[in-house]
Amino acid sequence: MTQHMTTNTTTSTTLDKTYRVAIIPARGGSQRIPRKNIRLLNGKPLIAYSIETALSSGLFDEVIVSTDDAEIAQIARDCGAKTPFLRPANLADHMTGTTPVMQHALQFLINEGKTPNEACLIYATCPLLTQEDLHNGLEQLSNATFCFSATTFDFPIQRALHITENGELAPMFPEHISKRSQDLVETIHDAGQFYWASTRNWFDEEIFGPKSKPLLLPRHRTQDVDTEEDWLRLTQIMTLTSGQTL
Repeated sequence: MTQHMTTNTTTSTTLDKTYRVAIIPARGGSQRIPRKNIRLLNGKPLIAYSIETALSSGLFDEVIVSTDDAEIAQIARDCGAKTPFLRPANLADHMTGTTPVMQHALQFLINEGKTPNEACLIYATCPLLTQEDLHNGLEQLSNATFCFSATTFDFPIQRALHITENGELAPMFPEHISKRSQDLVETIHDAGQFYWASTRNWFDEEIFGPKSKPLLLPRHRTQDVDTEEDWLRLTQIMTLTSGQTL
């Protein structure tokens, strides 16, 4: 449920200089890949990549991990992030979206007298994220409510197929099934790496609203991490590109 931002009436929430934060959500109850956020990837906890990229970007006054898990919190601190709170259980189940989690973290900062000018949500599962991506995303905010990472589908979604309830094969969009790929509109999807917005817009706007802007990334630098197959593919990408610029 979307929350409304409330200001602290006893402490000023306006700073004299630009104040930016990165918030990295990392709950302990990953279901499809247990303990995914701290699973070792090339000898390093997965979340460490996101923390290190955020810190080295030079964009953020604070890099904060929002977690309900004491072990994840300790690893986050070891990597240089801050964990000023433990996320409540009602915001740590598998049904909770990232927007309420982000709003909770921002409200905590507001109550502490620190309202970020801009805040970036960075997933704990994006070791392919670069400092340049974060800088480019921030630049887009001058004329957008949100900027988020995105990439193109590798196959025209208009020609998708599915199995019906009675077990038969059917096109999702029959009107497009016989069209050539080059005659169809290219489509994009959320790449699940970062989401930039002002604090106000985190409470008042939708991430994928009409005034949001995608920052398009090449497909070889995006990888979901939801299944063991995803993890294997990510491991292969990281091994093949170790020490190289993607």
